Amino acid sequence: MDMTTHLLLLSWLLLIMILWVKMGEDSLEELVRRLTVIMLKIDEIMQQESSPLCAADISPDLRKQFAFLSGGRGQNGSPIIIFPEYPEFGELEEQEFHNVLTYLTSIPSLSSTGIGFILVIDRRQDRWASVKGTLLRIAGSFPGNLQLVLVLRPTTLFQRTISDILFKFNKDDFKMKVPVIMLSSVTELHSYIDRSQLTQELGGTQEYCHEKWISHRTAIEGFALMVKKTAQTLQSFGTELAETELPNDVEATSNLLTVHTEKKDKMKEDLRIALCQGGRLLESINEPLVKDPDYSMNHDELENLATVQRLLGQLDETETAFDDFWDKHQTKLEQCLQLRHFEQNFREVRAHLDLVYDRLSGFSEVGISPAHAEHILKELTNHEERASEVMDQALSLASDADQLIEASHYAVDSILPKCSELRSVCEEISTILRAKKAYLFKSVELHQCLEKATKWYDDGIYLLASQPVDKCQSQDGAESALQEIERYLDTANQHKLTDLNGIWRDYDSVLTQDFRDQVDKVFQKQLSMQEMFEKRRVSLKKLAAKQTRPVQPVAPRPEAIIKTPVSSPAHREKSIEGDVINGNCKKGELHLQNEGSSRHPSVSDEEENFAVLRRHVMNELLETERAYVEELLCVLEGYAAEMDNPAMSHLIPNTLLHKKDILFGNMSEIYQFHKKTFLRELEAYTDYPELVGQCFLERMTDLQIYEKYCQNKPRSESLWRQCSDCAFFQECQKKLEHKLGLDSYLLKPVQRITKYQLLLKELLKYSKGCEGEEDLQEALSSILGILKAVNDSMHLIAITGYEGNLSDLGRLMMQGSFSVWTEHKKGHAKVKDLARFKPMQRHLFLHEKALLFCKKREENGEGYEKAPSYSFKHSLSMSAVGITENAKGDNKKFEIWCNSREEVYIVQASTPEIKTAWVNEIRKVLTRQLKACREASQQKSSDQISPLTPSSTGLTLSPFKTNPKSLKKGDEKKTEPTTTDPSSAALFKNNDKLKGFTKASLSMDASEENDGYSSAEDPMNSDPEDEGGKKLSPGKYVVVADHDKSGPQELTVKSGDTVQLVREGDDGRWFVRNLRTSKEGWVPAANLLTLIGESKSSQSLSSSEGSGSGNLSTSSSCSETYTSFSDIKA
Repeated sequence: MDMTTHLLLLSWLLLIMILWVKMGEDSLEELVRRLTVIMLKIDEIMQQESSPLCAADISPDLRKQFAFLSGGRGQNGSPIIIFPEYPEFGELEEQEFHNVLTYLTSIPSLSSTGIGFILVIDRRQDRWASVKGTLLRIAGSFPGNLQLVLVLRPTTLFQRTISDILFKFNKDDFKMKVPVIMLSSVTELHSYIDRSQLTQELGGTQEYCHEKWISHRTAIEGFALMVKKTAQTLQSFGTELAETELPNDVEATSNLLTVHTEKKDKMKEDLRIALCQGGRLLESINEPLVKDPDYSMNHDELENLATVQRLLGQLDETETAFDDFWDKHQTKLEQCLQLRHFEQNFREVRAHLDLVYDRLSGFSEVGISPAHAEHILKELTNHEERASEVMDQALSLASDADQLIEASHYAVDSILPKCSELRSVCEEISTILRAKKAYLFKSVELHQCLEKATKWYDDGIYLLASQPVDKCQSQDGAESALQEIERYLDTANQHKLTDLNGIWRDYDSVLTQDFRDQVDKVFQKQLSMQEMFEKRRVSLKKLAAKQTRPVQPVAPRPEAIIKTPVSSPAHREKSIEGDVINGNCKKGELHLQNEGSSRHPSVSDEEENFAVLRRHVMNELLETERAYVEELLCVLEGYAAEMDNPAMSHLIPNTLLHKKDILFGNMSEIYQFHKKTFLRELEAYTDYPELVGQCFLERMTDLQIYEKYCQNKPRSESLWRQCSDCAFFQECQKKLEHKLGLDSYLLKPVQRITKYQLLLKELLKYSKGCEGEEDLQEALSSILGILKAVNDSMHLIAITGYEGNLSDLGRLMMQGSFSVWTEHKKGHAKVKDLARFKPMQRHLFLHEKALLFCKKREENGEGYEKAPSYSFKHSLSMSAVGITENAKGDNKKFEIWCNSREEVYIVQASTPEIKTAWVNEIRKVLTRQLKACREASQQKSSDQISPLTPSSTGLTLSPFKTNPKSLKKGDEKKTEPTTTDPSSAALFKNNDKLKGFTKASLSMDASEENDGYSSAEDPMNSDPEDEGGKKLSPGKYVVVADHDKSGPQELTVKSGDTVQLVREGDDGRWFVRNLRTSKEGWVPAANLLTLIGESKSSQSLSSSEGSGSGNLSTSSSCSETYTSFSDIKA
């Protein structure tokens, strides 16, 4: 957002705040004014200014009833206060007396109190002293105006007489400005006041209940106080509402409106309660009338009734004032909420419009092919649909804003510019969309023209290549070929590019530099092809005009051949005029100078045909590669990206959430590789398809990313089956307008990596003798290797039950299913496991370090879920196994054994070829291990100084023979004596002590490559089953393993001891002398082979004792048997 837009937005917000505050102030001032008037009226009604006392405050004093308002009136309307008989009148405190009289004088209306009060003092049962005291207290503290004081004097003769006398003498003491009349009886009282205005105690007819009077006064005053407090509360609440700050978002505004509404409802409930209370009070005052319609209310009751009615009126006025304020306040809040919704929707729609605009800006490509251009156009059409949805939302929002403006929204100045902005952006996007569509339509149209011209060109080349030269030598054949060419040329105007300048003019807007080059290239191809057709037509016309002899296939004259060195693809573009293809791809290219005379027709045409076919295969490779890249892009944008689209999230089932990596695997990585690297490099070989093998070889490492994809495919397939019917996939497929579901597109990478080997095979078939033939062959082998690795890994991940880490076993070399028998050897006799007469079906996995035996389980499910699983049974370490190539005379069987053939596995392949492949692979593994062991042994020997030197002992340990390949013809095979000490034998020493002899045999490489070892040269290369046929010779040897004697006549030897074989006994034992301990004894011949291991008799190498050859020979064929490093542990 730029600074101008930011400042404009701040200005709008400030203006909205000012409008909000102004409207709030106006409505608040009106509410405060009206409520203030109501509270003044309440005070006026209750005369709170003159007397703040309330009945509730002096209720105990009122209940003493020493004075009360009966409700009666004098003849001129003066209120009557009656002082009834009250013996304790003289004991009243001054404050009590003053409070009661003050309160009583405040109750009547101001007009009545202005006339003055009439006091009726009843002292008929009292004495003069009481009369005097009452008059003095009234004269001294009566708070109101007096009009007349009527005293009913004591009725007893004595007190009446005293009262008359003393009243005359003390009259001036009372200091009253009104007349005080002493009455002897109520009859006299009636002459002053009508009986209807007097209570029954005074001989009147008026009904009066003091408790009821107090109750009414208390209720009226309480109701008045409630009405006043309600008005004050509403005034405070209105101030609070009006001073509330304007929220800045939808949620806060909505919450504020909810809170204020709740508070308003509570206020309204308080008003309702007050109205109900006033209604009940009114009913209580009217109760006598309800009971007796003829009942006549006194003046005080009438005034109470009027007071309550006026209070109810003020309460209604309060409610009306608050409702008016609330309506305005609520309207403000609702308009604020509408504004916040509009602003939020505006931001969202504006962001979507920006995304649409940015995405639209990306549609600048013209495509590299018709399919690509059409795909871009289709993408633009799909984008147009999404853009239309966004623009519809924007225009709908603008219409909503127009309604707000028409409704006199207070933020018109903020809403109006946004409406204009939305409509302006929508119009701009619509204009760009139309321009982009026209641009792409032009691009598609030109691409289709180029495709049509290219296809016409390819068909023409293919037509030339498909015309047999020998058949064209006859007149009929030439005429037939000529007619084919004429028919083909008749279609030229429908397909080829005719007006190049017209293309530059009509399609100038879409002609990028690459596009121009493409047009030029197609146009040049057309010219070249037309030239070839013209030459061919001329030749055919000559042949058709006269009968010619068939051309015999003879070698071209040497002078007609120009031999050129192999050149780069750039140089290949320069070829002799008349060649169909740019250069001959054969090594030592032969370019024919004269097609008509010196050219060999059959050879040249065959080469042309192969070149055309290579071009067709290359075109198929490129077109399918481009289509493949586009399909991957469709899947990634139309499915994978949509999984992150919030608008589509409601369609995604829970089982699919956060599992995009499982569903699509590393498809994005595959797409990036093909889009940015592989496709571009393949396109560089468009005109040189025979050299494309180099491109594959350079990217063979990158193509291994398919192994990861294929390994994930079962998980992807399983997830797809769980969610294939969900609305998300259906909606995505509908938007993409795909006829096939996502599962078909998820299979594309698997199909693509398989397709490469088919295309390479085709190219190789048509590239015999070409410069790139070896690269194509190597590329094909590498692709097949990748496919094998992928296939092997798919089987490998299906192994269950193996507790270790399969990656620790090294690279997987081979895998396959076999029939397997097992044998065990106990002692010297072979005992076949009775339970294994019937072969076991096992799936073998050959790793660099181990051989796994697994049981193949039944296949379940469909598709990739139908892949088999393998239950692990056992494994053999490759450092402990040996093989026998031919077993039981069956060319499909071979043996795998370990522990000196104590465990033998007879393995039968389905074909001799499979058996041979496995034996060769196992050979390679054992050969590598033997080589590693050699190097380790020699390194160990060279690092240590041997105490057994040739000069002192004359004994040597001859590890291995020299490779015969390094010997010249006629040279004798000699081995350099290598000295060693007993510590060197520890390299081969078995760590585990056995009762019998230790098993230590070094496997030897006897592969077909011949590492220089034969069975006659190395005793450790024999099959343990044939050990009985070995011939031991007397001589000195170094022991490489410990042996404890098992009988009294046997000999104990230790690793590193030098022993001498003296003679062979009749029982298969040898009499042996330990030269270190000078002890002698017998050692079984079978174990002796293990004890002396590969050690040769010193006599056979460099011994001066000359006791004959000490070589250990074997009668078995080394080409069939390979021993292992069974128990050799360094």
